[in-house]
Amino acid sequence: MGLDAKERELCDLIGRRRDALLADLTLHVGLPTGPGGDAIDETRERFTERLERLGATTELVPGVPKPDWLRGTDPETPIPPTAVCRRTREGMPRVLIAGHLDTVHSVSSPFRALTVAPDAKTATGPGCVDMKGGLVIAVAALEALEEAGIDASWSFLMNADEETGTYHSEPALRAEAARHDFGIAIEPALPGGELAIERMGSGQFMIECRGKSAHVGRAFVDGVSAVTALGRAIVKVSEIADPAKGRIVNVGPLECTTPPNVVPPLAKAWGNARYPTPEVGEEVGALLDAIGTGEDAMPATIIRRSFNRPAKPLIPETERLALAARAAAEDLGQSLPFAKTGGVCDGNTLQDAGLPTIDTLGVRGGGLHTTEEWIELASLVERCQLLAVLLSRLASGRIGLDPPR
Repeated sequence: MGLDAKERELCDLIGRRRDALLADLTLHVGLPTGPGGDAIDETRERFTERLERLGATTELVPGVPKPDWLRGTDPETPIPPTAVCRRTREGMPRVLIAGHLDTVHSVSSPFRALTVAPDAKTATGPGCVDMKGGLVIAVAALEALEEAGIDASWSFLMNADEETGTYHSEPALRAEAARHDFGIAIEPALPGGELAIERMGSGQFMIECRGKSAHVGRAFVDGVSAVTALGRAIVKVSEIADPAKGRIVNVGPLECTTPPNVVPPLAKAWGNARYPTPEVGEEVGALLDAIGTGEDAMPATIIRRSFNRPAKPLIPETERLALAARAAAEDLGQSLPFAKTGGVCDGNTLQDAGLPTIDTLGVRGGGLHTTEEWIELASLVERCQLLAVLLSRLASGRIGLDPPR
């Protein structure tokens, strides 16, 4: 197809913003939005103000509580809202851009700032690719579209709990999915720069075993060990795993606070399941449920689970959107291979809610969730150009991609 004159102008505008993109990334990487950080609100406000200058209106959608049995749940921690900035146009395809403000990097870590390598080709920093880089290029792409005079109908959703399972913001994601025609999540590219077109689903579960306390020396036979019951349950869980069929089940951590001279009355374990299709997810869930007993049993084994990240198999609508992104990349002289991944993101939820979604159009890099997280700096411009051209083509209908509904 090739770039038309307007698209070339758009790309030139973004190319001239190279230094500004790096400065913006440096700013946002330096704002702590991981556990213990206090910059979620500031980060949200900085981005929403820029989107409002483009004509968007912002709604802060209140979050909902997550299950209280999930490890790390603190009822005293405020639930963050989800920001939805909308600038929709009648008669144009409606595109939902989704990104998350939170990272996994604790505020207590010395890994706090963006550090550019001596060759200026890469940089390291907390969240630089996952996903502050994605947020930076997405907002810049929308600003470039506006500067180039290219109209588009879009909404930008920013949540603050993706790294902890998107429990608070899931209703907002599903509600916005129903209002849009195409979804773009700005997760970082896969390690080889690939676009993820299929993702496994993910589920959390907890095994709680209850027994009867007794003194080990004086009344051992009167006790019923919850730890022994938990061990047996964990063995049964391990038997569910069958990677060849796509069933992945992992257990850890474990918890029991009873001292060793007391038969333990309570023991718990938490685990994660992965599955390639909704059907396999249902199968894994049923097998986990079957391990449980009645609450009145002695010992009792209680299974609690939340399979809130559905599998994201490749569907025709998403494949067409991915091919449109690839065509734009090739017109820009970029490659955009496709791949599958066992990782999950908010794209899983958006597609499950009926929105065709591609979800790795963010920047390139690696080392996610580690203190070696890095970004390929050239991808700031390149992926911003790719996103802007794709948005332009979706808006104009130039690629012949009709809204699915």
